[in-house]
Amino acid sequence: MMQEKLYGGRFEVGQDKYFEKFSESLHFDKRLIEADIQGSQAFARALESVGILNADERARIVAAFEEIQLEAKNPAYFDGASDEDVHSFVIRQLKIKTGALADKIHTGRSRNEQVSLDTRLWLRSTIETTIFATKNLLAEILQLANKYPHAAIPGYTHMRRAQAVLWPHYLLAYFEMFARDMERLQQVHARTNVLPLGSGALAGSAFPFDRPSIARDLGFAATTRNSMDVSADRDFVLDYMHAANLIMLHLSRLAEDWILYSSEEFRWLELSDAVTSGSSLMPQKKNPDSLELIRGKCGRVFGAYSALFVTMKGLPLTYNRDMQEDKEQLFDSADQTISCLNMTAIVARNLTLNPEIPEQACAESWVVATDIAEALSRAGLPFHQAHKLAGRLVLHGIKSGKNPASFTAEELQTFDPQFTADFVPILKDPRHGMKTRVVSGGTAPQTVAAALLEAQARLEQL
Repeated sequence: MMQEKLYGGRFEVGQDKYFEKFSESLHFDKRLIEADIQGSQAFARALESVGILNADERARIVAAFEEIQLEAKNPAYFDGASDEDVHSFVIRQLKIKTGALADKIHTGRSRNEQVSLDTRLWLRSTIETTIFATKNLLAEILQLANKYPHAAIPGYTHMRRAQAVLWPHYLLAYFEMFARDMERLQQVHARTNVLPLGSGALAGSAFPFDRPSIARDLGFAATTRNSMDVSADRDFVLDYMHAANLIMLHLSRLAEDWILYSSEEFRWLELSDAVTSGSSLMPQKKNPDSLELIRGKCGRVFGAYSALFVTMKGLPLTYNRDMQEDKEQLFDSADQTISCLNMTAIVARNLTLNPEIPEQACAESWVVATDIAEALSRAGLPFHQAHKLAGRLVLHGIKSGKNPASFTAEELQTFDPQFTADFVPILKDPRHGMKTRVVSGGTAPQTVAAALLEAQARLEQL
């Protein structure tokens, strides 16, 4: 049997059964039940303040909501429910417990503002969970950086070995990405943490509610400024989903790096057995499934953002039922983003670097070429000419099968007299060139050590 609607006087006949099923949202918006109850309890106190409820009625309603919240912890609580949405379901449960008194709870309140309130309450908590997961990943990144503080690896452009950098310097690049994500989440939290209650359907409430008092009751930092905007607004949802998109983008790039670097072709990294899987046919396989799933789930989160963005783009003011489509997109984005952050932290915690392999990659390649050109420039040769001379040495080494470390001082002098004995250390060890990159943000050892300390201090402040 279909449950009583929150509306009905205007209609002479019931809804088509298929339309009822088509439009119901309880199967997904039931996740909002705790927020719905929390908001409704605060609204009951507001109704008392304007004389709609007396103290006893308010106490009975608040207590009934407490019972509903406890009962809702049972996974089977919604079994068999055919209510239109979570709001209708909660009101029906309230009516079972308080009878006709339940009919007063919706006085001066629209589902439009109620949905906005519930979503904001749920999202506020979810943002805090996302921030916690991001901060945990940042901590694991710093831990992994400090585990191999002196390891040198090739840095890449165009997926070609470019210049040598320290392993912590590489990881600090991802630290910066996720630190920006933290800042975005904090900004989204501030824009979400605004009370919409009191806006009515679109024109504001006809009852003299003290909106700042309700905001304080629910822990909101401010109240919304325009009732029409409240009814039409899902910017705060899109804000979170945008932040989630960038988190997933950064996670996907990190996953791609570590999939490559743990492959047989690179062999820099060893992924733990705890986050890999095998093949049903090929016994030798150790597949980076955790990272591949993170990379793959990125598409779901991107798609959800695009779907809601397009849904909202042509809607006239104010509320339109299209906006019901925000919940599944938001819920899935949050679920996938938080789970991927947690999974990446586990991968990082169990990751092993084989430092001798990327160091060998540095030694056998020409990642020191820029260091050579810059040393020539510091010796007085114009950089354009220094670049050409260093390039000629690279070409000579490639053609003769010699890596940089194999050149002697005599060979360098024979090649060109501008290569003095001082160039031998530069060719033999890429760390020699690293030492010159002392500018803030550079890969000089002392600069990176300071950056690690600064990152730790920043993390503690986030």
